[in-house]
Amino acid sequence: MLFTLSHINKSYIAEETLKDVSFRMDPGEKIGLIGVNGSGKSTLLKIISGDLSYDQGDFIQQKDLKIGYLTQESSLESDKTVLEEAGSVFRDLDLMERRMEELTQAMGQKEGSALEAAMKDYAQVLEAYEEAGGYSRHSTLKGTLLGLGFKEEEFNQVASTLSGGQKARLALAKLLLTKPDLLLLDEPTNHLDIDAINWLEKFLRDYRGSLMVISHDRYFLDRVVGRILLLEFGQVYSYQGNYTDFMKKRKKDLDIRQRAYENQQKEIKRQEEIIQRYESWNRERSIRQAQSRQKQLDKMDRLENIQEVKKARIHFEPRRRSGKDVLQVQEVSKAFEDKALFEDLSFSIYRGERVGLIGPNGVGKSTLFQMIMDRTPYSGQIQLGAQVEIGYFDQEMASLDETKTIMEEIWDAYPQLTHYEIRTYLAQFLFVGDDLVKEISSLSGGEKGRLSLLKLMLGQGNFLLLDEPTNHLDIDSKEILEEALRNYTGSILAISHDRYFLNAVCQKTLVLDPEGLRVYEGNYDYYLEKLEALRAEEEDPQEGDLSRTEKDRIKKERRLSQKERRQKKAQKKDLEAEIARLEARQEDLEETLSLPESYEDHQRAFQLAEDLEATKKTLEALYQDWVLLEEDLED
Repeated sequence: MLFTLSHINKSYIAEETLKDVSFRMDPGEKIGLIGVNGSGKSTLLKIISGDLSYDQGDFIQQKDLKIGYLTQESSLESDKTVLEEAGSVFRDLDLMERRMEELTQAMGQKEGSALEAAMKDYAQVLEAYEEAGGYSRHSTLKGTLLGLGFKEEEFNQVASTLSGGQKARLALAKLLLTKPDLLLLDEPTNHLDIDAINWLEKFLRDYRGSLMVISHDRYFLDRVVGRILLLEFGQVYSYQGNYTDFMKKRKKDLDIRQRAYENQQKEIKRQEEIIQRYESWNRERSIRQAQSRQKQLDKMDRLENIQEVKKARIHFEPRRRSGKDVLQVQEVSKAFEDKALFEDLSFSIYRGERVGLIGPNGVGKSTLFQMIMDRTPYSGQIQLGAQVEIGYFDQEMASLDETKTIMEEIWDAYPQLTHYEIRTYLAQFLFVGDDLVKEISSLSGGEKGRLSLLKLMLGQGNFLLLDEPTNHLDIDSKEILEEALRNYTGSILAISHDRYFLNAVCQKTLVLDPEGLRVYEGNYDYYLEKLEALRAEEEDPQEGDLSRTEKDRIKKERRLSQKERRQKKAQKKDLEAEIARLEARQEDLEETLSLPESYEDHQRAFQLAEDLEATKKTLEALYQDWVLLEEDLED
């Protein structure tokens, strides 16, 4: 084993964070640690790293276990350059190099046995240097920095002058370069763009050590980890597999536990009724039987009812319907101090479209949003359609006034709302009681994110510009937001590096990089599939010695065929999502109709029956469409 935690308890003042936590980790394991914000995930990592004590329990770890721990916020302050600071982890290699230089000089001045001893020492140091990767250190160092999104021109920048996100990336680079036995990472993808996340995923998959990572990035968890630990209500539940496997197993687990609890409750009730009946007979024998059954009942291990995690309720509803053309961007360019950020961008967004905007950090995605809102000058033409009303989510959440309380922030933004309405809305976003008088400056990133989403919801815009809306949200909140955005009838343009979000919400993908902007008529996986197809075309050995013109013609024909097929796959995926939504709607309607109170109101019962019939008819049509698409894809 790598380490074992047994019956660990940890409390802060009167609040119990970890309750009887027990699990073990084996060498080479890669574990994802998940749970809602505030569930104690970071506390658990700090205990494992040795940075925090625990109140009760045992923690046994492998002897000489080398642990590397990355916190969410980097406090890195250094007068060294980026390259020097990252290279400081190779201090042992520096010492070896100096020792080899000393031995080289000594060998030039010695003879006989003294020379042989010096040569032997040199050979030993050289062997250790090679095993530690001494000759590849410079390429490894630069490769790691480049992989995590640093540009070569930033290598000589002083570390203390970096932004918070850059410092976090530099701290991550240093940790990866140390290659500890156990990596503990707390939200390592928070400040990375998609290219850097892809690089990190490959690094961690190939990593020979062990990994425990806190992450709300479900796509990342699917690609990296082989086990999920869920921290919920202070306790840990272990599931083998990645995040998608966990979701399937968790649902079954909860169903089994709920049925077992309900069955036990029925049995307890049955036994209590028998005991009461025996006692009511008031005979010596019946009283003894009642006492015997009561003893058996008292000894029963009572199952606990499943605790429900409180979840936010989000629903976006536009105030009015926009025109068909929502946004037209034509030959738009932007430059800062004669340095071009991007040139000649052109694309369109139409009513009801949900569009993802991806690309490396620094290419101008957020700047494009500022241009759409006419907050910064540009060349070219940006035209909003008729009746378009923008709702904007800023990843920095700069629109929140840090000096106000939660209640004041909403009331000042929407003074037409009553005190009761504001409290109701805040409760839907999990702000209740004393939360309402908290100053915004004291809130966590997740709480600020929820408050910003509430303001966005109350704004009732019909065109949402979302700049990294999932950055500070836990997994439950992300999934609720995704469901709300899928049901939203307006239009969406979302900047995101959350690939799970992009797949779940977006129907079209814009890729902005230094080469310009490209449009893909599908979600993130569709975009990846398109890239793979293009790579395969470029490497196709069957084209042999065909002329360039003939190769181009073949590629064009193949692209057209593949495009049609991928469009049908995307249509099928959207269709399946719509079918699942309507099937759930049908079940809800049938369940509501079966309730006695539904028939007490004849008008309501009639409306429910009409809704149910309409839902069934729509489903029947969708089933037929699905069958036709399936047949097309099988050909």
